[in-house]
Amino acid sequence: MRFLRTPKGLLLVVLAGLAAVAAPVEGLRVVGPGLIAAVVVSAAIDAVILRWRDGRWSLPSGAILTALIVAMILTSREPWFVIVATAAVGVVSKYIVRAGGANVFNPAALALVATFYVFHTGQSWWGALPALPTAWVALVVASGLFITDRVNKVPLVLAFLVVYYLCFAVAAFVGPPQHVAEIFRAPDLHASLYFAFFLITDPPTSPIRHRDQIVCGVIAAVVSYAVFEGLGAAYYLLAGALAGNVYEAARRWHARRQRVVRRPVAVAH
Repeated sequence: MRFLRTPKGLLLVVLAGLAAVAAPVEGLRVVGPGLIAAVVVSAAIDAVILRWRDGRWSLPSGAILTALIVAMILTSREPWFVIVATAAVGVVSKYIVRAGGANVFNPAALALVATFYVFHTGQSWWGALPALPTAWVALVVASGLFITDRVNKVPLVLAFLVVYYLCFAVAAFVGPPQHVAEIFRAPDLHASLYFAFFLITDPPTSPIRHRDQIVCGVIAAVVSYAVFEGLGAAYYLLAGALAGNVYEAARRWHARRQRVVRRPVAVAH
């Protein structure tokens, strides 16, 4: 019960709730095998790693969240082993790509981009409820705002959404509006909200201070727009997340370096 009151525990409840609402619409027999297999395999991998690292068994909550996010973003028609492999890559990546004792990239975002070129995956973001009537987007917003407030990332989310939609609004005025019209309707609208609330707010890979959150949100928005316009790749949002992760990792590295430089040096007598 204590765990369920933590930000991780609350996020697990929220994502499980969204999956429970969306799964019957997508088809339980369609999304169930991949979702369940990804959670079980990812949890098992992380549990073994944590046991080896810490010397005791612990709940692999991070792996479960990564598996849920991966499964809820990939198309429901992806083979179950593709979903499992993608989630597993995300779990393992957080122990490999590290700086200063913390993982650099959001595990789900990195895995989805990496395996895109291996399995040529598609993304429907079905966990964001795009197949339901538009009014259901209120559930995504309400649950997202709840989690965002609990992890104190409101400036990050607002900065991303404002700059992201401003970029596409300007593009609609200066160019053919039909080129970017899809961004303002399902499933892209739902995807951007899910992304803003549940991916870029990942505490280990996002800034704490509000000023840094705003910078990170702007970077993620601009890169997402640039990848959409320049490459048209399905992972344009995830590319924005990874860019924001790079900014935060570089900022932390610089801050650590500054602390080392300012540390007083003992003088021998």
